[in-house]
Amino acid sequence: MRRASTLAAASTCLSRAILASSEHHQYNSLFHAASSYANAGSSRRWFSTSIRSISSGGSPGAAKVLLSMSCLAASVAAGVSLLREKEAYAKEPVNRDLIPKEIVLYQYESCPFCNKVKAFLDYYDVPYKAVEVNPLSKKEIKWSDYKKVPILLVDGEQLQDSSAIIDQLRNKLSINKSNSLVDNDDEEKKWRQWVDDHLVHMLSPNIYRNTSEALESFDYITSNGNFSFTEKYTVKYGGAAAMYFVSKKLKKKYNITDERTALYEAAETWVDALDGREFLGGSKPNLADLAVFGVLRPIRYLSSGKDMVEHTRIDEWYTRMENAVGESSRIKA
Repeated sequence: MRRASTLAAASTCLSRAILASSEHHQYNSLFHAASSYANAGSSRRWFSTSIRSISSGGSPGAAKVLLSMSCLAASVAAGVSLLREKEAYAKEPVNRDLIPKEIVLYQYESCPFCNKVKAFLDYYDVPYKAVEVNPLSKKEIKWSDYKKVPILLVDGEQLQDSSAIIDQLRNKLSINKSNSLVDNDDEEKKWRQWVDDHLVHMLSPNIYRNTSEALESFDYITSNGNFSFTEKYTVKYGGAAAMYFVSKKLKKKYNITDERTALYEAAETWVDALDGREFLGGSKPNLADLAVFGVLRPIRYLSSGKDMVEHTRIDEWYTRMENAVGESSRIKA
C-alpha cells in the first residue's frame, strides 16, 4: 500500500513538474603554433620546391620525410581552421563588474524552462550554482511560496518564470537587446513567445510517445535528477507510465495528429525564420536563439531529438549554437 502511494505521488508530482515547468588554453597554444605555418607562405613554397627537386633525382628517404612534414602541416592548418570557426562563435562576454556575487538556480536538470535560463547564463559566461530539486518532496524550495522551477536567487533576490528571469538578468547585466545591424527587437520578442506558446508543447508528446521512449526519457530524468535509490526505481517506471498517458491528452489539447511531424514542422518553421542568417540575431545569437536552443537541448540526444536533426534542416544552426554557448559556466559543487 505504501509503495502504491509513493508511485501515485511520483506520477502526479512529476507530471506537474514536467508540464509546469580548461581546453581554452590548449586551443590557444595550438592556434599560435599552427598560425606560424598558416601565415608562412615561403615555408609552404619551400615544401613544394623541395618535393619537386627530390622527385627529379633526390634521396627517396628525404622525400618521405618531407612528405610526412607536409601532411603534418596540412593537418595543423585544418586544426587552425576549426579553431577559428570555434572562435567566431565564442561566448559573448559581459562586464564582469556587473555580474552578481552569487547566483543560485533551483532546477530540474531535464526541464526545458530551466534549460532556457542555463543557456542564457552559459552563453554570457555568468557563474552560477545549481540546486537539483526533488520533484516529489520539493524540500529544496520549501522556503519559497513559489513552487515551480526555475527559481533563481540573485544575491538573495528571488526571480521566477524563465522568460521573466532572462529579461531581468539582461537588464542587470546591461546586455544590448540586439546583436544584429538592424533593430530586430520585435522579431526577437515574437520568436521568444513562440517558444513558450508552441515549441515547448511539442516536447512531451514526442519524448513520451510510446513506452520505450517514455522509459528512455525517464532514465535520463532519474540519472540526472535528485532522487534516492528507491525513488529512482519508482519514478522511472511509474513516471514513464503516467507521462505516456498524459502525452496522449496533450496531443488532443494542442491538436497534434502526428507527434514527429509536428516536431519537424516546428524545427522547419524556426529554420525558415532564420532566413539564411547564422542566427536570428544575425552574426551572434539573440535571446530567441538561446530560448530555442535551451528548450531543445534536453531532448537533443534522445530518440526524438536525433530524429528531428536527421529529418529537418536544424542541425547546422544547432551545431553553431552548441559552439557559441560552449561549456557550462555552472560552478561545480
